[in-house]
Amino acid sequence: MKTSLDLFDQFAKHNAVTARISGQNAVIYTRVSTKEQADNNLSLETQLKACELYASRHDYTVLECFGGTYESAKTDERNQFKNMIAFARRNKVSYIIVYSLERFSRNDNAIWLARQLRETGIQIISVTQPIDTTNPSGVFQQNILFLFGQYDNDLRRQKCMAGTKEKLLQGYWVTKAPLGYDQITKSREQKIYVNEKGKLLRKAFYWKAEEGLSTQQIIERLKAHKMIIYPQRMSEIFRNPFYCGLLSHKVLDGKVVEGKHEPLVSRELFLKANGILQKNHQKYHHKKENNELPLKRFVKCGDCGTSFAGYVVKKKNLYYYKCNRKGCKCNKSAKELHKLFSELLQELTIEEKYIPVLREQLESTFHELTESTADTNRAFEKQLNELDEKIELTEEGLILREITRDLYEKYILKYKTEKKKIIEKMEESSASLSNLPEYLEFALSVAPKLNTVWELADFSAKEKLQYILFSKGISYDREKGAYRTDKVHSMFLLISYLSGIIQNEKSGINNSSIDYSAVVAGEGLEPTTPGL
Repeated sequence: MKTSLDLFDQFAKHNAVTARISGQNAVIYTRVSTKEQADNNLSLETQLKACELYASRHDYTVLECFGGTYESAKTDERNQFKNMIAFARRNKVSYIIVYSLERFSRNDNAIWLARQLRETGIQIISVTQPIDTTNPSGVFQQNILFLFGQYDNDLRRQKCMAGTKEKLLQGYWVTKAPLGYDQITKSREQKIYVNEKGKLLRKAFYWKAEEGLSTQQIIERLKAHKMIIYPQRMSEIFRNPFYCGLLSHKVLDGKVVEGKHEPLVSRELFLKANGILQKNHQKYHHKKENNELPLKRFVKCGDCGTSFAGYVVKKKNLYYYKCNRKGCKCNKSAKELHKLFSELLQELTIEEKYIPVLREQLESTFHELTESTADTNRAFEKQLNELDEKIELTEEGLILREITRDLYEKYILKYKTEKKKIIEKMEESSASLSNLPEYLEFALSVAPKLNTVWELADFSAKEKLQYILFSKGISYDREKGAYRTDKVHSMFLLISYLSGIIQNEKSGINNSSIDYSAVVAGEGLEPTTPGL
């Protein structure tokens, strides 16, 4: 008996790709390369209108429009582009409609990506370059156009690199100035100058070259000045010749050229910080710090704020500190200032017999701080969750066109900045408390003998102890003949304060040159790396 083949249609296998191509769902992607082009609304509007008209004529259902902004086609790592590709794959889209193929991509990945999309049943349709890519001939034509786009990009890049090299050879920096510099460009005139962070980095180079401090020790010193730098970046800074007035860039083929910007340090100091001038034919000799002048640069003039320099009267072998500010003329003997500093240290010194009681009290205080920090972090986590929700809603608002691109960028930047600050606070809080037992033991071991430790130490150890106790340095009040302290290390401040309470010396505390209001107000502890 002859059976009709129609009965067997239900067992036939279908090509999923062909079925998808025969669908009518589409997305539209529009793009310009730069913000200046994006501000020209006619360009984007022309693309969108042409794509919508094409879709209407071919009865395509446009599910979503992507782009509408400036995104370089040199790479496929574009937010709107990636969102469009992901949407097309998820929602059974058959066509991606663009004004021209260069709007889709202008890099060597375009041919591969187009093939991947075709294999999943998604065709790229160019309104101004109509090509049928369902056959080998059409695919070949499309690939040719993609290659022309890449070729045009390569030519532009070559011209751009030539211009970049010429600028560098003239001494002008072509990208954002590195950390420590501010940059202003007006009427094509570039001005790069050292800012406050740069002044701290200048000290870092000095510490590296003249004092032989390790990168980690320098990072800790900078941290005491509220400047946080990670080891890898610190190493990059030390090896960047920009800081000694030279320019280095990959387009210069391994050469360095003179820059027109302000050098942060001398070339000699830069080379010495990198170990180049330690042993060389020029017989460069390392100048050791004078152990007779440990307060040099640490003590500032109370009148003008200038750091004291030091000198010696060789005939009498007497050492002095002085303010080099013109017209200030503050000049004091080292012996007198050292005596005053010893008296200041004495105010932070405790008697050995009170250590057990202090340890018990401090451990109790730290336990309370830990609990308080945990509560604070829970509050921070709640704020982070709220910000994540706001970020998600803002992104949805943009996708659904409920808000404009300008509003999106304004609020997304605000929310992400707030989130970054909260995360930094959480990290600082956790890092400060994680080493509290170590800081406590260090402080209690040094506090009974601060004067002795300071007097017997070498220059480097003296200076380190000075900055541990007084991270911002101290000022000498010439009129009163005494020191002023801006900030005392919280650990030692708390120990001294509790020691005074134990000894019932309230009058002594009130007459002290040290301000204990921070402890009374409950200021958080900010420990510094222990060890001398």
